[in-house]
Order: sequence, then C-alpha cells, then structure tokens
Amino acid sequence: MKVAVLVKQTPDTAELPKVSADDVRSGSVKATMVINPWDEFAAEEAILLGERFDADSVAISMGSPDAVDALKHALAMGVGAAALVDNSAITGGDMWTTAAALAGAVKAEGADLVITGKQSVDDNSGAVYAGVAARLGWPLISAATKVVDVADGKITVERMVEGAQETITVSLPAVVSVGKEINEPRYPSFMGIRKASKANIPATPAGDLGVASGSGKTQWSNIRKPEERKTECVIIDGASVEEKAAKLADALMAEKVI
Repeated sequence: MKVAVLVKQTPDTAELPKVSADDVRSGSVKATMVINPWDEFAAEEAILLGERFDADSVAISMGSPDAVDALKHALAMGVGAAALVDNSAITGGDMWTTAAALAGAVKAEGADLVITGKQSVDDNSGAVYAGVAARLGWPLISAATKVVDVADGKITVERMVEGAQETITVSLPAVVSVGKEINEPRYPSFMGIRKASKANIPATPAGDLGVASGSGKTQWSNIRKPEERKTECVIIDGASVEEKAAKLADALMAEKVI
C-alpha cells in the first residue's frame, strides 16, 4: 500500500509578520512560511500507517519552488518521499485547479490512500480534499479521529459527527481527511532534519498533469462594497439606575429590538 499525504506551505500563525517601511511602500508583508499545522496530523498518520501496515508514504504539495520547505518538514518527520507540483506557470486558478493538479500527482505516484488535514490556516476552505476525491472518483471520509484497520482492500475509520462518533468502512483507494484528535505529531529529529535538508525533491509542472492556466471555475462578478449603514448614538440619561433602565427598555421596544 502507498499513502500520499497532501501538505501545504502556509504563513506561521504563531509569529507576527515583520513589517518594514519598505513593505508598507510596496504593499507587501513578509511572513515566515511553515507547513500547514493541520497537515502535520496527516503526515504523522501517514507515518503511523507505514509502521502499522508496512506502507510506503509520499508527501505531495502544490506551490512555487519555495514550497519544498513544507515537504522537507514532512520528510524530517519521517514521511518516506516527497513530490512538488510546480504551479509557477499557472494563472487564473482556484481551489478546483489545485484539486485537479493534486489528483494528477496522486495518480502519478500510484497511491492507494490519500491522507489530508481538515483545512489550511490561510484559505480555511476545507474543500480541496473533497475536490481531490471528486477528481479521482474515490470515496471520501472526513473528520477522521482514528484509523481502525486496513485489510482486504478496505479501510475502517472512526470519524466525528455532530454529537456522536461513527465507524465507516470503505474500499480502497480512498481519501481521508483527519482532525487533531487522531494523533500527536512528532517533532522532526536532528537526523531527520539533516536528511531532509539534503533531499532532492522532484518538481512536476502543473501543466504536465493536465492543468492549464485559466482553468479555475470560480468567477467573481459584480463585486461591490455593501451599502453604508448610518448609525446614531443615543445616551440614556436619568436621575437613577431604575429610570435609565426604564428609558432604555422603552427605546428598545420603540425600535422593535425587544
């Protein structure tokens, strides 16, 4: 079995961006980029599945060449291999473009199972993994809290639902998104960091995976500011607290707030 874990490079939410005068003039803010925190849980689960079921693992990310840093973090944790989908030449894309490219990379890697985090800390859409499953035509399990078993070409997973927990079994290949309840991501070891720093991560242009510029399906039209809402501040005055409260209640009822 081969497990593909999808990761993304995102701004470090634990660190305030450093803003200089030049940044203000240029309209850009520099932020420290790290692996998406939610994806660390997915990477950890891919490693654990390798230990439990003798599975190979590969981390896949889509982004610019700089996105290899997130992949190297996954390698340092213990993921077996990494691959980058280079989107430098792609313009006019959206989350569905990303899903199509990642699905193509998963096919190219010959993976049987895709593990993803529940969302990214920058876009927060939580939709890319659903798009990947749709493009692959594979069953999708979301909000997984435990991988119970992988046997006989099937995967059994416990997942969270509103007010309860359920156990689901689906046939492989499949896509599974995980939450923070599933494990505790390990810290990369010193040897893992050294090995990852020397890793040569292959990059495949997104165009080679059948993704073209302008392939996004999301269109923004008729974008405008909301109508200005005029407000008025009224100070309730009175000789006592009781009088003020009575006047406030009368005003709220007059405005049909209560």
